[in-house]
Amino acid sequence: MTAKILLCDCAGTQSVDPDQISSACDVGCSKVHTALCTRELASAAALLQSEDSVVIACGQETEVFRELADELGVDQPGFVDLRDRAGWSDQGQDAAPKMAALTAEALLPQPVTPSIDVISEGTCCIIGPGDIAFDLAAILADSLAVTVLVTDDEIPMSRAFDAVRGNLRGLSGALGGFTLKLDQVQQIEPGGRGTFGWSDPRDGATSRCDVVIDLTGGTPFVAAPDKHEGYLRADPRDPLAVSRVALEAVQLVGTFEKPLYVRLDETLCAHSRAEQTGCTKCLNICPTGAITSAGEHVAIDPMVCAGCGECAALCPSTAITYEDPPVSALLLRMHILARTFRRAGGSAPRLLVHDGHGAQMIQLAARFGRGLPADVIPLELNVVSGFGHAEMLAGLAHGFARVDVLLSPKTERDALDQELVLARALSGDRAVGLIDVDDPDALSDLLYDQEGAEPLTEPVLPLGNRRQIARLSAQALNPQAGEPLPLPDGAPYGAIAVNTDTCTLCLSCVSLCPSGALIDNPDRPQLNFQQDACLQCGLCRTICPEQAITLVPQMDLSDAALSQRVLNEEEPFACVECGALFGVKSTVERIMEKLSGTHPMFATSEQARMIQMCDDCRVNAQFHSQDNPFASAPRPKVVTTEDYFSKRKDH
Repeated sequence: MTAKILLCDCAGTQSVDPDQISSACDVGCSKVHTALCTRELASAAALLQSEDSVVIACGQETEVFRELADELGVDQPGFVDLRDRAGWSDQGQDAAPKMAALTAEALLPQPVTPSIDVISEGTCCIIGPGDIAFDLAAILADSLAVTVLVTDDEIPMSRAFDAVRGNLRGLSGALGGFTLKLDQVQQIEPGGRGTFGWSDPRDGATSRCDVVIDLTGGTPFVAAPDKHEGYLRADPRDPLAVSRVALEAVQLVGTFEKPLYVRLDETLCAHSRAEQTGCTKCLNICPTGAITSAGEHVAIDPMVCAGCGECAALCPSTAITYEDPPVSALLLRMHILARTFRRAGGSAPRLLVHDGHGAQMIQLAARFGRGLPADVIPLELNVVSGFGHAEMLAGLAHGFARVDVLLSPKTERDALDQELVLARALSGDRAVGLIDVDDPDALSDLLYDQEGAEPLTEPVLPLGNRRQIARLSAQALNPQAGEPLPLPDGAPYGAIAVNTDTCTLCLSCVSLCPSGALIDNPDRPQLNFQQDACLQCGLCRTICPEQAITLVPQMDLSDAALSQRVLNEEEPFACVECGALFGVKSTVERIMEKLSGTHPMFATSEQARMIQMCDDCRVNAQFHSQDNPFASAPRPKVVTTEDYFSKRKDH
């Protein structure tokens, strides 16, 4: 279905070229209106009724056009903001290629993020001192089922809500499914005159609720409280904050749609093998504690996950992938932006990745300042903390001269800092960076003053998972690389170095390698390695009994990384009985040297000779030896009739 672009120059404050946009995007454009949201609203209504798909070039008055579509009974239009992101700029006269790129991006289908329903029935637990918590509970009691966990000696006089006293030992879960573990629990005893009393304390209590309100004013009971849905905090000394929390709590009743931000493929996870710990990157980086160890893989609680995406950015095996949006949809957007910009006559575009906070900064810079340069193309995401090295490299490979990530005050930076270093190492130190400013004018000045960078002369289209995208992009960005690119410690790509003097070819590393990068040879003692598959998880180094393995973080861009190479091999030992090859010759000889004639089990030459036999011959030799370990007690003599007669005394 071909869409129609409805253009407006916002009271003549920007220059819009419909012909250039139409030719670059292969889409029809209307004439350029001047007051589409007011005086010319009838033109918008006519187009909405006559066209199957309409995209309106306005980001400010979206509600006006949505209400118009509802009144007309037609499908909701799409929107693209050309004014704030391109037209309102000191270089607005040269912004036609950027307008075309933004329009083409707006025409792309939007992927649907998978989700599940979360049901909150309004069970609320308020934790805090009685003088504050009881007043709040009385306000909420008409709307929620309230229980107060009192943290001091106050006793309520109202029975409109429940109250208990105790020590909170643990709090887990999220909206619609919190679990509280309590000790020293005391309940109200409402009988008798005077104030109520408390029951005797009991340990080991468990309670569940949908919403938790924390009025303690101390350390939060959960990690990243601002990202924990259903967990509300307020300073008990701030009445306005307490009132705001009450309003939020009342609204947390009903059925809510919870996005499933990430997907986990347990079979690819390199967390652990044989009780040996390997990769822990996602466990260490998750701000909400949604990721836990579950044996040989990790587990992700989708109810606690806040969707920052840091785990997916750092995951070396792509076992964790981000779904809001998927990496394929993100790469398609970057590809369309860069390609359309060039088709419309632009060159050397710069990509500015930002979130909702960044969008507001861009709007303010456009309305009151210099706006964005004509070659800076903004790309808005829900969060930028999951924009990892693979996406940065892909942006450069698509033909952007540089890629910058605009941080917001709430952006999780830990993963971004690591991924930036890795992206620079893999790109040949090309222009990628993080922008941490909170002033719109400072943002504009920084972008206008940036030094120019040269994009790829022949952009490529990297596809696949994050590892494949990173490799294809690095190959395009380093066409003359003859040697492997050195990478920082902790990088998810690399080789291993084996000390052949200490390696005994026990092949413990092969049995634990989660990605199949280490391979044995069934026909001879040999350790093979495929660098492209190595995750640098460290399991091989951990399990090696001789400590013969060292990790070497690097990326070999040649085809040699895709094939196996021998790290260590030795001659097999020939069985002294049948000549069959088995084991490692040097190992067998070393065992003979240490045990023959010294160990009680191998004191004689015949016993020591068994060390030099294959499995079959060793069993056969032991079976026929005098001290046969497989021998049982002698079989009893078979009793016959003659034996019975010989024992009788009457014949």
